[in-house]
Amino acid sequence: MKSRIVISALFAVVAANAFASDATSSAAQNNPLSAFNKHVYGGVKAILLRSAEKMPEENYAFKPTDAVRSYGQIIGHVADAQYLFCSAVLGEKNPAPQIEQTKTSKADLIGALKNAVAYCDRAYDGLTDASATRMVTFFGGDTPKLGVLNANAMHSIEHYGNLVTYMRMKNIVPPTSEPGFMAERNKQ
Repeated sequence: MKSRIVISALFAVVAANAFASDATSSAAQNNPLSAFNKHVYGGVKAILLRSAEKMPEENYAFKPTDAVRSYGQIIGHVADAQYLFCSAVLGEKNPAPQIEQTKTSKADLIGALKNAVAYCDRAYDGLTDASATRMVTFFGGDTPKLGVLNANAMHSIEHYGNLVTYMRMKNIVPPTSEPGFMAERNKQ
């Protein structure tokens, strides 16, 4: 739990600094809340995709105990969740591709994750500060679109914390611990 808080805080600080350096863009000036949300999601996407790519294929079935998801299942779960959260914001029926239940190979899971984040890009790209306050039904209640997208990023970072643990158990350096990863991300 403590490591998740530290990771989330670190990511928020880095994202805020990067966003501040890009604050002169018209999107940031006209829609600062939604532009910042999109920027943070860009970092989340980069971390998730890099995590999926870093783990060798033979470790995609790895799980520390039988009570938890495998590495590949976490990637699939995060991909499925992208559709869940973003379909609500887009006002579409959740395509519910059941990636976690149907994909096991590294290539299939990376492809599915790329498709899922591309689907979510539509929700983040279409958000403005005005539309961010529009209410949508999410988990049976009314939630502002911005709240749903914030929850998507938080959910993704929560599971990135799981992926970090699995990578460390396999002596793999997680993306956010790679020298230069965050600086490279901030240039985007």
